Amino acid sequence: MRPLMAISGGLLLAACLLATDALAQTGGSEGLSPTLSAIKAAHAVRLGYRESSPPFSFLDQANRPIGYSLELCEAIVEEIGAEVDDPNLRIDYVKVTSDDRIDALLQNKIDLECGSTTANSERGKRVAFSPLMFVAGTKLMVPKASSVQSLTDLKGKTIVVTKGTTNEQAIRAADQKSSLGLTIVVGADHEQSYQMLVDGKADAFATDDILLSGLIVRHKAQDKFRVTGDYLSYDPYGIMFRRGEPQLSAVVERAFRKLGSNHDLVPLYNKWFMARMPTGERMNVPISLQLEEAFKAMDDSASANN
Repeated sequence: MRPLMAISGGLLLAACLLATDALAQTGGSEGLSPTLSAIKAAHAVRLGYRESSPPFSFLDQANRPIGYSLELCEAIVEEIGAEVDDPNLRIDYVKVTSDDRIDALLQNKIDLECGSTTANSERGKRVAFSPLMFVAGTKLMVPKASSVQSLTDLKGKTIVVTKGTTNEQAIRAADQKSSLGLTIVVGADHEQSYQMLVDGKADAFATDDILLSGLIVRHKAQDKFRVTGDYLSYDPYGIMFRRGEPQLSAVVERAFRKLGSNHDLVPLYNKWFMARMPTGERMNVPISLQLEEAFKAMDDSASANN
């Protein structure tokens, strides 16, 4: 299954959202911005991670946080180290959920959120995002034997969503618009939502297509569940950090440009989405043309600035 194909209007929104924080916000006058100053004082960066969002952010067999998003965050940490003149910054991992991740950032419990978070205009009023790192969209996971092919086939049935996600908003809006009479139940995280489907407490589980595929692969459940339906939302992902700090925004942008100029972004994508992951599974999700073009644009931008 390939990620969501190009949607030019959505891409334009995402590009504006992901790139304008430094221009729209005011920063400190002298020295380091608040986040960078705190990082320098603590000699550590706190990374928010997710337990069950493979291949972006999840736990390996030794319960250590790993994933595509965490590797991107590690590149940002390296750039932060250069900015604060401390190349040996420690990384502290802090567990977050879809429901508390934004609050964790705003309450200064984490410095970067390295998960599977959609950058949209509503969230952009509260937090800032890195350049585009993935594009997904809401779909459905159903039992393989189910006759469900689309959301309308679930009329009057039960669907599980994960609390605090854009998918929950998308399903509630679609339910209201089409008068489907859905019973919408909520899981605390993607793993709990998945288990509710496994246990027969819901007829379908709705979240981003790539996360559904990741859970199926992780649980070796290809013979039990399938992903179906039209896309019910457009979800461009980014690394989340505090807004209002142009210096921090510049560091994040610089880290992505360096990855682009070194041609590291596509190999990093392939490591987590095409090759066998450290936990043994393989996603087999080729990079979309849309994301490949976004990565190439970062490479071109870096070349232009050199």
